[in-house]
Amino acid sequence: MTELAPQTYAITRADLVRYAGASGDFNPIHWSDRVATGVGLPGVIAHGMLTMALAGRAVTTWVGGDPGAITDYSVRFARPVVVPDDDLGAELTVTGVVKQVGDDGIAQIDITALCAGEKVLAQAKAWVRAAAIVSVNTTE
Repeated sequence: MTELAPQTYAITRADLVRYAGASGDFNPIHWSDRVATGVGLPGVIAHGMLTMALAGRAVTTWVGGDPGAITDYSVRFARPVVVPDDDLGAELTVTGVVKQVGDDGIAQIDITALCAGEKVLAQAKAWVRAAAIVSVNTTE
């Protein structure tokens, strides 16, 4: 089994503002502690699609920066990424394991995304052209 090098990303409140502007998702749970806690969240949370995109960025890194090497990608959201109101924000760490390579040369990568020790994505998988996986980013 091939383990892929961990990728770590900081998510700050400023990132949430930029993502809201790019996506058009201005839901106040992504910027207001008062609203977020008022609906039962532990605080302001990152957009789920931002979290998914960062895990996708890790996959792109593992395939040498070629997003065209990714043939399929899916996740389920397990828990929110809480982003504190400080300069550090939250840290998302993404790891991957090549589970199998099919006869067609497509590799299945099982992805784990953790924030504060908690799994934030479930059933996260990417299928990539196996030849694109950069060996320098792997450990056996």
